[in-house]
Amino acid sequence: MQESCRLLLLGICIGAAWDQVECSCNSSSSIKESCGDRNKCADPVPLCPNNSHCFNTPESFYCLCWAGFRSTGKHNFTEIGTFCNEINECKENRTLCGQNAWCQNTIGNYSCSCKTGFRSSSGQEIFMDGQSSCAEINECKENRTLCGQNAWCQNTIGSYSCSCKTGFRSSSGQEIFMDRQSSCADIDECKENRTLCGQHASCRNTIGSYSCSCKTGFRSSSGQEIFMDGQSSCAELRCPEGPAKNEASTPLGEIQRMLRETCLQQSDQGSPDGKQVLKDVLGMVDHLLHAGPLPKAITSRFLQIVEDAVMRVALLLDQDQTQINGTTLGVEIRLSRFSAPPQGPVTLGSGNVTLNTDWSTVAGENSSGFAVAALVSYYNLEESLNHSFNKDSLARENHTITSVQLNSKIVSAAISNGAPERLSSPVDFTFSHLQLNDSGHAAVCVYWKDDSTGGSWSRDGCETVWANQTYTTCRCHHLSSFAVLMALYEIQDTFELQLITWVGLGLSLLCLLLSILTFSCCRSVKGTRSTIHLHLCISLFIADLVFLAGISSTSNKGGCALVAGLLHFFFLAVFTWMCLEGIQLYRMVVTVFNATLSRRFMLLFGYGIPALIVGISAAANSQGYGTKRYCWLSLDKGFIWSFFGPVCVIILLNVLFFVITIWKLAEKFASINPDLSNLKKIQ
Repeated sequence: MQESCRLLLLGICIGAAWDQVECSCNSSSSIKESCGDRNKCADPVPLCPNNSHCFNTPESFYCLCWAGFRSTGKHNFTEIGTFCNEINECKENRTLCGQNAWCQNTIGNYSCSCKTGFRSSSGQEIFMDGQSSCAEINECKENRTLCGQNAWCQNTIGSYSCSCKTGFRSSSGQEIFMDRQSSCADIDECKENRTLCGQHASCRNTIGSYSCSCKTGFRSSSGQEIFMDGQSSCAELRCPEGPAKNEASTPLGEIQRMLRETCLQQSDQGSPDGKQVLKDVLGMVDHLLHAGPLPKAITSRFLQIVEDAVMRVALLLDQDQTQINGTTLGVEIRLSRFSAPPQGPVTLGSGNVTLNTDWSTVAGENSSGFAVAALVSYYNLEESLNHSFNKDSLARENHTITSVQLNSKIVSAAISNGAPERLSSPVDFTFSHLQLNDSGHAAVCVYWKDDSTGGSWSRDGCETVWANQTYTTCRCHHLSSFAVLMALYEIQDTFELQLITWVGLGLSLLCLLLSILTFSCCRSVKGTRSTIHLHLCISLFIADLVFLAGISSTSNKGGCALVAGLLHFFFLAVFTWMCLEGIQLYRMVVTVFNATLSRRFMLLFGYGIPALIVGISAAANSQGYGTKRYCWLSLDKGFIWSFFGPVCVIILLNVLFFVITIWKLAEKFASINPDLSNLKKIQ
């Protein structure tokens, strides 16, 4: 205790002495210089706090915090009570290490490391800002077997996920898992769903899937031997009967026999090559048609057998569209295998005919997953069926058929719709004519109707939508074999129309006769204009009289041609005298003086020009006078223009004379009274 007291007193004395010396050094410059500078930072007692540096100065000192520490006061300080606290860089700057890296604070510093699923671009696991970046690792790409053989690997940001492939199930029951958490085992679909393939099909499990196939005696509706649920169904295979005894040795019997053998082969051994079978069918039909024209008695049977053969062979085809041409016929087939009712247009065609419909009409209410449309075009069958006409069934109201012939190729159309005789939507056919229809014949759309006589063409259920010289479009509400007839109808005029014609022309003749008597007997009205009116009435009177008496006298060909020639001449004379009327009006207004025309000139112009035109026309085409229906000019080869042409020229001339006359009258009125309005001048 005494020793401690002595040490304390000694320290107090030393401190007092030091203060005395320091005061002396500060009191005068001479004493200060003698005292000299000392390093305050070297004192035994630290002048700066922890985590800082002490810097000596000539007169004093200052403190500076270490890197990674921050002063609680000034940056450089000497104050007692100021401390240096550690800086948490990671907390103050959340993005210091980047988006995909962790930031770890240390005493006076920090460090960065990439998150799980990311890799440093520099290869350093520990780095600082700016030294490296973290890129995402594609685990699925780097390790192809990461999820196992029967699973899909899905890369995610910073991680990955596994899911079993279709037909496999996770052993843990989790749909999404990671490596070693689960494995994928094959699902036995056939065992889990006994009715998966349907009632008449066998189900076979495969790794990751399954397959269906029809049992013996049944046929896939889609034509596919191997299918899956919903793609097809199995219907009982009903093969056609063999040929009858009377057809066994005929080509028709050979076609039926081949179809039955093909069907039985399909039942026992699987589907044969459908395209080859179709070629074989066409070959047999070619052989049959090359033998000569078909007898009418077997026509209906022939068309039906070929149609059935094409539809049965269509079930064996594996392409959606098939087109094969033989020497006497061609076939085009469109297929649709569906799980939902098909939609959209369907177009079939050859160079002679085009069929337009839609898939909903083709399929109808068929739910078997298979729809087919077929078009058979016969190249020369019209030679056999060009006389199978029932004129009573082709006749129209108030019309009588005078002649009829086929003017298109014959086609057969068939679809998989179960009710082709009553379609929900009509089917359109566009036929190309065998010869130009420029003679006024009617285009009649017909189908082949089976009857007790062997069959004939009928219009029932078909209508002509549009027709010109080269094409005809037909619209039919059922399917069969179709063609276009070129028919000439004799129009039967009704009594009412004939009565109107007789009464009208009779009154016209009476009035014309009174006009002729007036212009010829009254001397007070005689002159150029009265002469023109007189001969105009005479020409029209004779033309109407000839028309009324002989327009329908077609029984005598020579007499009919004479009537047509007279009508041609006198109707042209009517228009030439009308042209003279226009010329006379023009001369009266424009020339005023010397407005008369000589009688000789008028007769030569009024009758000479029509006579010249008729003479040239008769010399060029004498057969053009008289038709089968009327005694008038023929429409063939544009012969009617021998009348229409001059008439159009005369009308144009009269319009020109009329315009000039009005213009001259307006000028004369303007010179007489300049204040007269334009409207009154014209009036």
